[in-house]
Amino acid sequence: MLKTMKALLMGASLAVIAGQALSAELTVWDWKSGDPATASFYQKAKELFEAKHPDVTINYVMQPNDQYYTLLGTALSSNSGPDLFLMNGGAQAKARFPALVKLDDKIDDIRDDLVGWEEFSDKSGIYAIPLSIQGFVVYYNKKLYQDAGLDAAKPPKTWAELSQMCDAIKTKGEVPCFAMGNKEGFGIEFWFSALAATQWTSDQQADFAAGKLKWSSEPVKSILEAWVDANKAGWFPQGANSTAKFMDEYEGFMRGEAANTIGLISDVAHWKQFDEFLGAENDGVYAMPSPSVASDKKEGEPKFPLAGGIGYGVNKASTNVDLAVEFAKVLASPEPAQIFFNDAGAISSNTKVDTAVIQSPAGIAILGMMGSSGAPMAHANATAKELEEIHRVSQLLLNGETTVDEAVAKMDAVQADAHK
Repeated sequence: MLKTMKALLMGASLAVIAGQALSAELTVWDWKSGDPATASFYQKAKELFEAKHPDVTINYVMQPNDQYYTLLGTALSSNSGPDLFLMNGGAQAKARFPALVKLDDKIDDIRDDLVGWEEFSDKSGIYAIPLSIQGFVVYYNKKLYQDAGLDAAKPPKTWAELSQMCDAIKTKGEVPCFAMGNKEGFGIEFWFSALAATQWTSDQQADFAAGKLKWSSEPVKSILEAWVDANKAGWFPQGANSTAKFMDEYEGFMRGEAANTIGLISDVAHWKQFDEFLGAENDGVYAMPSPSVASDKKEGEPKFPLAGGIGYGVNKASTNVDLAVEFAKVLASPEPAQIFFNDAGAISSNTKVDTAVIQSPAGIAILGMMGSSGAPMAHANATAKELEEIHRVSQLLLNGETTVDEAVAKMDAVQADAHK
């Protein structure tokens, strides 16, 4: 009897231990899971994963967008933090590669299904799984164009046409030409990449990413000059440096307080959201022209920046690396990705998503432009140090507290230090 009781107790203890070993919680950081527009996407991914792993719980932790990378950096520097976390492709992701699990030998089953890997990899390997394709286009309020005597069916294709349009909006005197939020310095990122897409050659894009094309060079400096000139011409509203881009700038545009805004193509501040507020019939879209056109592009054919948008990486410090990798794959899988497109308007990195269901004229136009109008996202190919500094410098330029020459000299120094 005693032996039987001991055996039962030992069996119970082993079962508890086994249960503990099988139970796990994956902590996932992002700045999107609490957004009603993306809730269905995150819920579907959670349901699919937890159905397969009933002893694993997914814990989403939504962090504030404007503090996200600061909070993430603090967590990672202490060798802790979430099991997996969301990142913007390009500079923000690449700055965190040392803290991420290399995924090359873990993604053979999904590699060919997804696009956008370039923004989450370098010559040493792949460090995150892309969820979306992102880009910057100009959205315009067709009604405000018509009110200013403009042909709403013919948005500007050249810088001269853009200037004429802004003059007409200014003459009407009711709203500024462009909505602009630069409180965090994000406004310059959109402006910079939007102009570089048309203005730079492919070689110049590559040289900038490598730190060889200096900020003081004419192709780069001219974009900052255009930033200052546009502000002096009254294209931007007063107080741009006090206005948050997400979402104060875009809420103002949706209220009809500006004729144009440089927005995204995926999941927020984009065609689907603007359709809902402006009405699909009033939501127009075009690629941003540039003061000059690269030698490998034709006048009247502006391009827009296009790259891998957001993606999930797995923390090296995670105690559940394999589970975290598996969940990152689920987030990018066809069923949740289709919901992400349908409900949030995200242009998915998953090529199996059916985009034929789209009915938005602006969304259809963007999908049509993607095949021939894409260019690198220049700001995302700068280093994290350069991005941090241009955020600050752009505010000084708008306030008239520095000159373009002073600004590019400072940026050259930061660039040189970042590429040591």
